[in-house]
Amino acid sequence: MSQSKTSTIVVGKLGAPYGIKGWLKVHSFTDDPQGIFDFSPWLIGQQGKWQNLEVSDWRRHNKGYIAKFAQVNDRDEAVAYTNAEIAVYAEQLPELPEGEFYWRDLIGMSVVTDKGYDLGTVDDLMETGSNDVLVVKANKKDAFGQSERLIPFLTDSVILDVNHEERKVTVDWDPAF
Repeated sequence: MSQSKTSTIVVGKLGAPYGIKGWLKVHSFTDDPQGIFDFSPWLIGQQGKWQNLEVSDWRRHNKGYIAKFAQVNDRDEAVAYTNAEIAVYAEQLPELPEGEFYWRDLIGMSVVTDKGYDLGTVDDLMETGSNDVLVVKANKKDAFGQSERLIPFLTDSVILDVNHEERKVTVDWDPAF
């Protein structure tokens, strides 16, 4: 399945204006917070409307970051972007090495046990302190009466295989859980 050109990924959020020259605080959702600045242009979204903004400058400020956009030149203009989402086109994300994938690639994949039982489909993923967790929406007629399963994403013990071509995750998991 190819990604459409309109597929976007939210990578952060703009905060309050900083200073009088149009700078804004930046809240990054990327693994490496500074990595958000590797993407250009940014798509800035408010009320379902998106526009491209070019980051002309950025720097670390206290425990976070601030950015200046080429199109925003004073505090009044910056106020209009407060709390807007920052997104990038999926195509802007780097290709990952063999065996690695983005969380978004797992959404919608079927999840089956190593014994062949169909547990359902990946509906979401959660970060916990110790490991990531697959949120699996069970099939309507699940034999064990489950509507949802939380399966730890442990690649050495629970997650046996992620097959992108078949859109299937194989797990060592008791369907009764």
